[in-house]
Amino acid sequence: MKIVKLPIFFKYLFWSYNFSMVDPRKSRKTVIINTINYGKWKHLLWIVNFYGKENLKKIIKNIPATEFRPPALKLISLLLGIKELKYASRSDYIRRQKNI
Repeated sequence: MKIVKLPIFFKYLFWSYNFSMVDPRKSRKTVIINTINYGKWKHLLWIVNFYGKENLKKIIKNIPATEFRPPALKLISLLLGIKELKYASRSDYIRRQKNI
């Protein structure tokens, strides 16, 4: 299977990766998280077009909300109409474990 390349304008979002090897199909979680957290409008439009709006919503819903910067998560949630996210604060998690 041929590697799909990200457009060159994504390069600065992946400064700590070998950019030429980032395949948006195989590394979709990383691409989506970095794009939402640090990308600009053109990056967001690209991931919506590449993954499709509904598919992108499903992927984001299955990524823990703590992976995203809060302002970026609010923006993408509003843009895509995401109402529920996979999230539990550390204190909620501990309470559930202890049945408090």
